[in-house]
Amino acid sequence: MQLQDDAERRGGIPPRVIAWFAENARDLPWRRDGFSAWGTLVSEFMLQQTPVARVIPRLQQWLARWPNPDALAADSPAEAVRAWDRLGYPRRALRLHAAAVAISENHSGIVPDDLDALLALPGIGDYTARAIAAFAYGKPVPVVDVNTRRVIARAVNGFGEAGPPRTRVDLAAMQSLLPVDPAGARQFNAGAMELGQTVCTARTPQCDACPIAALCAWRAAGYPEYDGPAAPRQPRFEGSDRQVRGLIMRELRLSDGAVPADVIDTVWPDAAQRERALAGLLADGLARGSAVTGFELPH
Repeated sequence: MQLQDDAERRGGIPPRVIAWFAENARDLPWRRDGFSAWGTLVSEFMLQQTPVARVIPRLQQWLARWPNPDALAADSPAEAVRAWDRLGYPRRALRLHAAAVAISENHSGIVPDDLDALLALPGIGDYTARAIAAFAYGKPVPVVDVNTRRVIARAVNGFGEAGPPRTRVDLAAMQSLLPVDPAGARQFNAGAMELGQTVCTARTPQCDACPIAALCAWRAAGYPEYDGPAAPRQPRFEGSDRQVRGLIMRELRLSDGAVPADVIDTVWPDAAQRERALAGLLADGLARGSAVTGFELPH
C-alpha cells in the first residue's frame, strides 16, 4: 500500500509543477517564442555560475553583435573575451568562441539538436547539451541543475539538501518524473528549476507558496535536519586568485595593445599571487605575451 501511495505522490508532482510554472514563470529572454537555439546555447554558457540578472543585459548585447555562430566565428577570440566583460570565469568566452567555430565549420552554422553532436562541441558538458536539446529543440531529455536536485531531494526523497552531485543518479531521478510527451517534459524541466530557484530555495523555502507542498516528503517528515555529505562550496572570492585574475583581465580588456608588465604589477600587491594568477591566464589561453613584450588578449 505504501508503494502505491508513494507512486501516486510522485505521479502528482509533475502536473502540479507544470501548472504552477504556466502561471508563475519569470519572463526571461530564453523562454520567449522564437528565441533561437544559438541564443539558448549562449545563455547556457553565460548562466554557468552567474546570476540571471547579470546575464540578461550581456546576453542581449552579445546576440545583437553576434546573432548566429557564423558571426562570432568570424570575429577574434580577443573580442569574445572583451565582450564577456565582468561576467566572470572568462574561459567560458573562449570556449563559446570555439563552439561557434565548430558549429560554423562542422554544422553549416546551425546549432545541432543531437546530444552526442552537442557534447562534441568545445565547452559543452552534459548539462549544457541537455539544456539545449530540451529547451531549444523540445527533446524529452532530463535536465538537472542545483535547483532541480534540491526540489527532488526534498519532495521525493525527504532530504533537506541534495548533497554532492551524482550525475547518473540525479538524471535517473529526474527521468523517473519526466512526462513522456515533449511539451510536458520541457515544461517540467523548466518548472522544476524555477521552483527551486524562486520557492524551494536553499535557505528560506517558501513552503506556503509551493504547489507540491502537500506531496513533499521532507515537509511530511517534519523538515528533518540533513546529516548527509555536504555539497562543495564556492571558495571565497575576496583575496582569491580569481579576484587577481579578474583585475589582470580588466587591464587587458581595456587596452587595444599589449599591457606593459609594470602596469600588471600595479593591480595587486602580493607579487607571488599576482604572478601565479598571470601564469594561470597564460596557461588557459586568456592572455599572451611576456614580461618583455607585455601582455594582451588572445588573437
